[in-house]
Amino acid sequence: MDSELFRSTMARHAAGVVVVSAGADKRWRGLTATTFTAISIEPPQVLVSLDRFAATRDAVLEAGIFNVSLLSSRQEFIAERFAGRAPQVDPSWREIPHRLGENGLPLVEGAIAWFECKLDAAHPAGDHDIVVGVVTSAGAGTGDPLILWDRSFWELRAR
Repeated sequence: MDSELFRSTMARHAAGVVVVSAGADKRWRGLTATTFTAISIEPPQVLVSLDRFAATRDAVLEAGIFNVSLLSSRQEFIAERFAGRAPQVDPSWREIPHRLGENGLPLVEGAIAWFECKLDAAHPAGDHDIVVGVVTSAGAGTGDPLILWDRSFWELRAR
């Protein structure tokens, strides 16, 4: 299978955009991801796919906890920053509006939903790891989700 054909074909799948945060001692890491989903209600578990070479992935595996912030349609710039296509975010997240969750990790302010997770398992999958987290706390905000489709950001529109 040609990797560019696979990438182009997968780009046709619309996905919500999240920021995964991890780290310790106010030296936080974060990355933008679109592979995020619920996998169990009891116990509450989510799955996120993390690039094997990402510092955030290393921080998740080392600390055993992570947070997920589901971005709103107004947070495209934050998605770009954590995807590495805008100025890099400093380890203290000074320029990123955030608050600390109960687990001490940052959650993006203005996100339409958030999840605090305890690492349950990590499974190698090609150039990524499939990370499973048990949700220890969650909440919903307001607004519309930021969507990635066909390699561009979109907003939802009701029919």
